[in-house]
Amino acid sequence: MDDLYPPIQPHESGLLDVGDDNLVYWEVCGNPDGKPAVVVHGGPGAGTSPLSRRHFDPEAYRIVLFDQRGAGRSTPHVNSGGADLSVNTTWHLVADMERLREHLDIEQWLVLGGSWGATLALAYAETHPSRVSELVLRGVFTASRRELDWIYNGGAAQLFPEYWAEFLAPVPEHRRDDPLAAYADLLDDPAKRDEAAVAWSGWEGAIVALVPQDRYVAEYSQSPFALAFARTALHYFAHGAWLADGQLIRDAGKLAGIPGRIVQGRYDAICPPSTAYALHQAWPGSQLVLVSSAGHSVADPGIAGQLRAATDLFKP
Repeated sequence: MDDLYPPIQPHESGLLDVGDDNLVYWEVCGNPDGKPAVVVHGGPGAGTSPLSRRHFDPEAYRIVLFDQRGAGRSTPHVNSGGADLSVNTTWHLVADMERLREHLDIEQWLVLGGSWGATLALAYAETHPSRVSELVLRGVFTASRRELDWIYNGGAAQLFPEYWAEFLAPVPEHRRDDPLAAYADLLDDPAKRDEAAVAWSGWEGAIVALVPQDRYVAEYSQSPFALAFARTALHYFAHGAWLADGQLIRDAGKLAGIPGRIVQGRYDAICPPSTAYALHQAWPGSQLVLVSSAGHSVADPGIAGQLRAATDLFKP
């Protein structure tokens, strides 16, 4: 993607002990003396991507990436027998971000997050607003009941009926009124786990881009990614991400004084623009950019360019 900065490598990395027998992987790239920025990855459970380093001018920013508990290079991985999901919640992750900020001796940082990363970025910023210099969000998701029903209970199915049929294929007919609950049971069944994880993750891969692409379905369906992605997401969504319904929009007033930009695909089938618009209305001083040529994927036309424009706007 031409709108991204060139690929770079981290110059510092490590594993941070965040308690509960969890070690969180982190890395830093760009200018060691630059403006601090942290990337909050999506999923939940997806882990960081080298592409996320490229949303920032490496001459201007000190860029921090980290893998959330159980994801990527953090240990124990959610697919391992040693992962305890009872200590993997939204509020554990918010606390982990604060530990990482303190560990890296950062006073304030720009926080950038997309999709689930936007959820966690909002939860962090509303909890620790004094630590956030700016907030850049893409594909806003707040884990509300309405949003979960849209993705997993027939909303997006109206646009992608053939892919929805594939998503429902592992679910018994009598369980299809509550796919989330049915999938939670399927993921607990060793005989059905792998097939269910591929179907769960493949559904998101099918609808992530403005124009469905087989390569995304293939990428999302690969093991062990599919199992980690499905297992972590189901754990979070079955609990409403440990948020009161509508909490992140309701509490957006806490972001007053934090400059921010929301980059949203007009045709985002995973996180419809109505949520981004509601957040913009509730967040004093925020800017909303609706990209008319894009869906949810950061690779859709215009998304990466708008994210770069946002980080360029806020760089020193």
